[in-house]
Order: sequence, then C-alpha cells, then structure tokens
Amino acid sequence: MAKMEYWVQISALVVYSVIILLIIILLSHLLINQITFFEKEIHLAELGDKQQQQNGTTKIKIADDDNGEEYDPLAHRNVDHPTSNFDTAIHLLKGNIGTGILAMPQAFLNAGLIVGSVGLVFIGIICVHTMHILLNCARSLCARTKTPFLNFAEVGELSFKLGPPFLRPLSHVARFVIDAFLCLTQIGFCCVYYVFVATNVQQLVKEQFGYEASVKTYLAILLLPLIFLNWIRNLKLLSPVMSVANLCMSVGLGIIFYYIFQDIQPITERDNFHVIFSSWHQVPLYFGTALYAFEGIGMILPLENKMKTPQDFGGCFGVLNISMFIVGLLYIAVGFFGYLKYGDAAVGSVTLNLPQGEWLAMGVRLSMSVSIFLSYALQFYVPMSIAWPQLQARIPKNAQTAAEYAFRTSLVILTFALAVLIPNLGLVISFVGAFCTSVLGLILPPIFSLCTNWGVGYGCGRWMLWKDTALLIFGLVGCIAGTYVSILGIISDAPSSH
Repeated sequence: MAKMEYWVQISALVVYSVIILLIIILLSHLLINQITFFEKEIHLAELGDKQQQQNGTTKIKIADDDNGEEYDPLAHRNVDHPTSNFDTAIHLLKGNIGTGILAMPQAFLNAGLIVGSVGLVFIGIICVHTMHILLNCARSLCARTKTPFLNFAEVGELSFKLGPPFLRPLSHVARFVIDAFLCLTQIGFCCVYYVFVATNVQQLVKEQFGYEASVKTYLAILLLPLIFLNWIRNLKLLSPVMSVANLCMSVGLGIIFYYIFQDIQPITERDNFHVIFSSWHQVPLYFGTALYAFEGIGMILPLENKMKTPQDFGGCFGVLNISMFIVGLLYIAVGFFGYLKYGDAAVGSVTLNLPQGEWLAMGVRLSMSVSIFLSYALQFYVPMSIAWPQLQARIPKNAQTAAEYAFRTSLVILTFALAVLIPNLGLVISFVGAFCTSVLGLILPPIFSLCTNWGVGYGCGRWMLWKDTALLIFGLVGCIAGTYVSILGIISDAPSSH
C-alpha cells in the first residue's frame, strides 16, 4: 500500500506540472488577446444566427451530380475572420471546461476510483468519436448538396432527406427536434450555472457573515441581476465581461489543483472509500455527470466552419483529438485526485469542499461564482438565437423590441423555476447530462450516420451499421437509466431541500 501511495504522489506531481503548464499557456493567451479572442467567438455565434435569419429556417437544395465533378466544401468556404488552429483549440478547451470539471470528484464517488478513471476514458473516447461522426456526416452532406457548411440541425434534416424512404417525410420534424434539444440542453446548462452560483454564494455568506439561508433564497436574489445581464442583446458588448469570466476560471482552477494535491490522506485510513467500484445503482449518476462534462458537441460544426484550415480539425492528430485529450486529462486529474482528497465528502462542486474560513479558498469560490455567473449570458445566447427568430416573424415590427425583452426575461424566469425545483447541484448536473447531452452527443450522431450512409454503403461487412447501432443502443440505455436514477434522486432529495 505504501508503494501504491508513492506512485500516487509521483503521478500527482507529473499531472500537476502538466496542468500548471496548460493554465499558464491559457492565461498568457487570454491576457495577450482578450478582445480579439472574444470577437472571434462572437463571429462563431453570429454564424449560427445568420443561418437562421429567414424566419428561422435555411433552405438547402439537394444538388444534382450531372457534371460528375466531386465538390470539396472546404475549398468553397469564404469565411470572414477565420480562426487559427491554436485559437480553435482554445475555444474547444473553453467550451468543455466549465462546471462539469468541478463535479468530477462526486462523479468518481458514484463510480469508484478505478472504474471512474477507466469509465471516463471510455465515455470520452465514445463522445469524441460521435463528434467525428457528426463532422464526417456534415462534410459528406456538404459535398452531396454542394453547400460550403452546415449547422447541427441542417445535418439532421439533410441526413433524413437522403436516408431511408420512410424517414424522408420526417426531415422537417427532425430539424425541429434537434433545435428543441439544443435549446433544452443550453437551458439545462443555464440551470446548472444558476444553481452553482447560488450554492457557492450561500457558502461564502455563511462562512463570512454567519448568515444561513436556503439555496432557493439565493436563487431568488440572483434572479434580477441575471435578467439585467441577459437584456444585453448585442453579444459584442459581452467581450470584456467574458474576458473577466475566463480569467477568473483559469485562476480558480489553478488554486483548486493546489488544494486537492495537499495532504492527501492514506487510503488505508479512509471509511467508505471505493478504490475499485462503488455500486451499480450509482453508476447512472456517474454516467450523467460524465456526459455533462463532455458537453461540447454543439460547438464542433461552428468551430470547424470558421477555421482557416478546416482540414486540420479532424484526423488522428487533429485539433479536435488533441484538444479533447487535454480536456480528458484535466477531467481525470480533478476527478481522481479530488476523490482521493475528499472521499465520500465530495459534493456537486469541488469548490464546496475547499476549507472554510481561508481567504484563498473563499477567493476561489468567489472567482468561480463570478466566472459562471457571467458565462450564463453566453449559454443563454444559443436558445435565444434558435427560438427568437421563430417568434420574431409573427410579431409586428413596432412591438419586436419589447417582445424580445419580455421573451428574454421569461427564459431567465424559466431557468429560475427549474433551478428551484432541482436545487441540488450534483443531481441537476446528472439529469441534464443523462437526458439532454446524451441525446445530442450519443443518440443523434449515429442516427445521422445511419441515414447519411443509407444510399452509399456501410463499409466491408456493414461494420458501420453495426457500430452505429451499438452506439445508438448504448446512448439509449444510458439516457433512460441515467434520467430515471436522476429523477429518483431529485424526488428523494425534494423533502430535504424545503
């Protein structure tokens, strides 16, 4: 056991050094390019918005192949302000590192140290593979329709149009369902952000001023500031705000790693510590949290569409794989050593496990709360950009401005109501991951692949057919089991939250 602890300490030193190096690189990039960094991010968001301006839909015609020439969509893109490979990698890191990484210690609590580590590698590989499936389907459909680029919903619609005959009439329904789940997922992220900020502010106030109040009280206090924040209609005005949010997140993560590597108690002295495996009834909660952490599939196509060299995005050593490898390394590091540090005391955010009364720990909770609070506006932009154009066309022009403010306010109030219903941070993360992220990240991409390759073929021995079917079954089982266990946990936790 002493030898095992020695290798744990060596592993901690190596991982900690790598993580500190990554944080230094991220901080340097942010400090040097704060404004230009977010201008590029804004263009990414505006790209999806422009594709839905004409009453919320984009008409794409399936091209004829009468000239016999192969269409290369990558060669026909004319992008304003294209992003470099490094900038795209930074966007991927930023889009995947959020509240999910802070929930990793509790995820390992639900799975066990070894199973949690191996399972996170397995789920990470599957999630990255489905990202590649989505990317390959988009490129194939772009070539067949002679379109430079497509968004998530357009890939789904076109794959159904070119898929099995019985699914073709449902192509418009497929687009609507995809947009609906994109909205639901982002609203779910907003709920998680909301509960995260309220829970951390609750602990800050309690330890600093001795005032005790429920999480719901802080949710109500934060409602008005969030409404005003999300009244900002022009995303460009959020550039300096998001610069502060990224800086707070980077500094906070660095200090968290400092804490979780300090004074790790030997495993032999732990009670209720699961070295290998926890229990089967907790595995679905682990599944939902892990899926929530790998939340970035919705940004894959916008990022690739805006790249200066999009051919570098995929591939074995492409931007996507390298970036997600770093993300996975960070997740495993926080989960493994966070659970090793806090054991069965691990909660929905590792910030809540930091020592109380220490100024450094309080600074982490404050900086993380500020970062997540400000990032709420960016997550909120996606459902607004999808849902508002649909409503805008039905409202008189002289009432559109007031209607937009009313719609923004109603969406924030909706996230408030959902957060009040599920004020437990760990459970809301698991529920959003199991119900929403699993549909977008595990279920839809193999369906797209099955439809896209319907008239082309599934490879030797139809291996793609069997592989995509297996992924689809895995996603459905995980979604149903994770959602069911999360709902049971929410119901059982309801009396204690009042």
